[in-house]
Amino acid sequence: MKLWFSIGFISLFLFSCSSKQKADLIIHNATIYMVNEKFDLANTMVLKDGRVVAIGGDSLLKQFTSLKKINAEGKFIYPGFIDAHCHFTGYAMDAYKLKLFGTKSFSEMVSKVVAFASSSNRSWIEGTGWDQNDWTDKHFPVKDTLDHLFPDIPVFLLRVDGHAVLLNQKALDLCGVNTSASISGGEISRKDGKLTGILTDNAINLVRPFLPALTAKEAMHYIVSAQHEFVQVGLTSIVECGVKKEVIDWMKTIYQNKQLQLRTTFMLNADSDCMNTYLNRTPLKTEDLHMAGFKVYADGSLGSRGACLLRDYSDRPHHMGSMLTSSENLSNIISKIEQSPYQLCIHAIGDSANRNVLQLYANALKGKNDRRWRIEHAQVVNQNDIHLFGDYSIIPSVQPTHATSDMYWAEDRIGKDRIREAYAYKNLLMQNRWMPLGTDFPVENLNPIYTFYAAVFRKDKANFPDAGFQIENALTREEALRGMTIWAAKSVFEEKEKGSLEPGKLADFVILDTDLMHDEASRIYKSKVLATYINGMMVFGKN
Repeated sequence: MKLWFSIGFISLFLFSCSSKQKADLIIHNATIYMVNEKFDLANTMVLKDGRVVAIGGDSLLKQFTSLKKINAEGKFIYPGFIDAHCHFTGYAMDAYKLKLFGTKSFSEMVSKVVAFASSSNRSWIEGTGWDQNDWTDKHFPVKDTLDHLFPDIPVFLLRVDGHAVLLNQKALDLCGVNTSASISGGEISRKDGKLTGILTDNAINLVRPFLPALTAKEAMHYIVSAQHEFVQVGLTSIVECGVKKEVIDWMKTIYQNKQLQLRTTFMLNADSDCMNTYLNRTPLKTEDLHMAGFKVYADGSLGSRGACLLRDYSDRPHHMGSMLTSSENLSNIISKIEQSPYQLCIHAIGDSANRNVLQLYANALKGKNDRRWRIEHAQVVNQNDIHLFGDYSIIPSVQPTHATSDMYWAEDRIGKDRIREAYAYKNLLMQNRWMPLGTDFPVENLNPIYTFYAAVFRKDKANFPDAGFQIENALTREEALRGMTIWAAKSVFEEKEKGSLEPGKLADFVILDTDLMHDEASRIYKSKVLATYINGMMVFGKN
């Protein structure tokens, strides 16, 4: 009797197990922010074949079985973070260059250049990341010291925003840039009739062809090597803005060789090479690589005084910046993109540039639509123009850490009146009721937690200012999280595949040690990524 009972119990147990659906991974006892339409919470998630099969409560443990289960011990899970505007391959391929981020003076920068030059075997000294706004003397530097130290080696030092460069005389001579040179949409700086070594915006293009190029092998090595930096901060996808054809070719090879796990969406450079090659093709879209649209620069940056303003810069009379692409050329590009399935994303920072682009978009889009054409940065927007975002379904793509990096000097540039119209993220969000967030790295730090912190608290890492910078334009915690997940995906037509944790979507997610929705600000800024998963596979963390 006891034997038959034992056999029956075992049979019932085996039948119960066999009736369960098999999964690759079950995560339970977690706090999961699904970031779906209702912003639901869950505690159990089931994964199979790189996708979310089911998500909900403990009852899922009775429906599914897996050889691999993770007890999250209450830790916090979010959809994988998506950077809606960045420069991934450019950042990666700068690996060999001297990093000048955070230098506090010109003399400190020079010291770094000297130390770097002593160990470099390249034909040019190349550096990137300096910002004169971080220095006591906030004027642009001049080349005299570099001329003295490096009379025979060309020096190319790019500003943090990529919109200005400091060159020495040797570099200017090699590139044929002299006092009679000029260019539209850029500036060759002079003082007392002599070149200072500073070139801004389009003038930098006079030099770029002379810089030593990376081989394809070198470039792909740097790109593949860089991905660890991104997954360790919770990034699973990025939208890269302004990519040339050769880079697309390298990325295709990298993905074909399965060397890159980070998912990439490209906004192609709107040069003739890319336009002629891709415009009449169906956009490439796979789970890993997506060519979504084209990127154009309307103007320069505020930090370099290249942003195009409606009135003079407050700290530089008789100067309003300039358009890098003329209205006529913008119109031509818009008319071509309008007839294609691609998006258009135009960089516009100054209030004049934003007005120009908004009006050109409006003429093409006619009214409400689902083209999801974007304005990148939308940094200073005149209050009379902001409604055009909503009227014509134009998407502002913003980077919250720009506000907390620029707040120390932005008012000097544009004055007390216009600063109220700058970095107005809440006002911009309300136009379409959604808005993607990014970092613009390497201009800013690539960590998406800093994006969240700046968007919600409008403070820097030192908790300054106490009340937050123009706090009336802070986003809610939910809005900020949506901006770096589902809204970032939506901004490139990818919301059906990723951006939230729902059945059928890609199993891209991040586990943090903090509750972004409830923990105090100081804890959030110090959030640690415990694990990052792409396609249901851990790409960072400990098993």
